[in-house]
Amino acid sequence: MREAFHDQLDSVFNDLAAIADQVQTSVARATEALLNADAEVAEAVISGDADIDAARERVEEHSFSLLSLQQPVARDLRTLVAGLRMVAELERMGDLSVHVAKIARLRVPDTAVPEDAEPTIRRMAMVAELMVGKVARIIAERDVAGAAELASADEEMDELRRNSFRELLGADWPHGVEPAVDLALLGRYYERIADHAVSVANRVVYVVTGEPVVSSDA
Repeated sequence: MREAFHDQLDSVFNDLAAIADQVQTSVARATEALLNADAEVAEAVISGDADIDAARERVEEHSFSLLSLQQPVARDLRTLVAGLRMVAELERMGDLSVHVAKIARLRVPDTAVPEDAEPTIRRMAMVAELMVGKVARIIAERDVAGAAELASADEEMDELRRNSFRELLGADWPHGVEPAVDLALLGRYYERIADHAVSVANRVVYVVTGEPVVSSDA
């Protein structure tokens, strides 16, 4: 009986890892739409968010069913509660990629990112995408060491965000208010994706070790 229950817990975490894979694809496609001013790709990201939402609902229903029927305690309870929090954060990461896609769509046929700002935004997008990909593996493998490694990537994201703000607020910013607003929002969206990735990874650590990891970002 307990073995079957633990198989169900593994199934929940497999579903969480699959959602993280979906989010990684969404982040990558949103960035593609942004940098290429591609309205079709942007629309695909926006409409595809419904799949992530539906996957979240399935995980929640499964988890609540297990809570109700099995009445787990100790580590099993910790695992299910953490999973519910993780799926909410993963779904929010998908929402943030939709926000990126909506900015891309709004500025078509132009790009929302001025040429001189593109390297910073491109790097932020790459860091965010890589972090989400690592989170999928961390969830699937309950990888505590991998979770700790995300901190350095998050530090890079924070530094990129600070650099972007300095550029936007500089006296020699040549692009006007609208691009500055777009870039400020884009930087915030990618930064929050990274923050949520760290938070999800920290919850995996909590599931495995029983020790909560305090994060000031997410």
